[in-house]
Amino acid sequence: MINNKKVVIIMPAYNAEKTLEKTYNEIYQNFVDEIILVDDFSSDATKDVAKKLNITTILHEKNKGYGANQKSCYRAALKANADIVIMLHPDYQYTPKLIPAIASMMAFEEYDAVIASRMLGNSALKGGMPLYKFIANRFLTEFQNFFIGEKLSEYHTGFRGFTRKILETLPLEDCSDDFIFDNQMLALILYNGYKIGEISCPTKYFKEASSINFIRSCKYGLEVLLVSLKYRFAKLGIKINLFNNGGRILDKEKELNYYNKREL
Repeated sequence: MINNKKVVIIMPAYNAEKTLEKTYNEIYQNFVDEIILVDDFSSDATKDVAKKLNITTILHEKNKGYGANQKSCYRAALKANADIVIMLHPDYQYTPKLIPAIASMMAFEEYDAVIASRMLGNSALKGGMPLYKFIANRFLTEFQNFFIGEKLSEYHTGFRGFTRKILETLPLEDCSDDFIFDNQMLALILYNGYKIGEISCPTKYFKEASSINFIRSCKYGLEVLLVSLKYRFAKLGIKINLFNNGGRILDKEKELNYYNKREL
């Protein structure tokens, strides 16, 4: 808890048995009230490692996709009465040591959301980011900044935090169940006037770290361009489904399949 705000870490997981424990061990537990992992039908022992670590664990009965995994994570965090929710991938690509700083930026009500950027500083390429991903990240970020009218250093990090208000008010149920969910969510945050802060974050690319392949990366890139254009059209008054008022918010009452509940 920070500034009397309950901090919950969510982990959207898929085949993370080799990196989960290392990621978990670097979380400063005295700043965190609860950790929730959603296993998107992994073929390895992710759920058993999570249970051994006494992490609240939720299972999908089939692989639903990265976006759908996050939706389950956020529902669970809201059910747990979180004030601040931080998404941390369990693949050890991002350092959990930044959690107190990220949480504090929201707990003291300076920002509504915070992203841990790999592009602030020179850590991306030094951490092993493939050159084609680095170039694509820079191009897509500049494209989005131009059409959205912001100055973020990147839109594509998987290490990010949100206040409860964002999770309860934005139409996240209307967002994709695939990888583009992340980008749609940031676009919705900005469209609705919330403030996003950034913090520099080192990154590590290695064999066990999760990463989408080249074909999926190309699909994601095209979808990012589309999100940017839709955002601009919506701001011009053109009716765009994702940005219309009255979209579907997350259903906090939707049943979740708990495999393990943390023992206090």
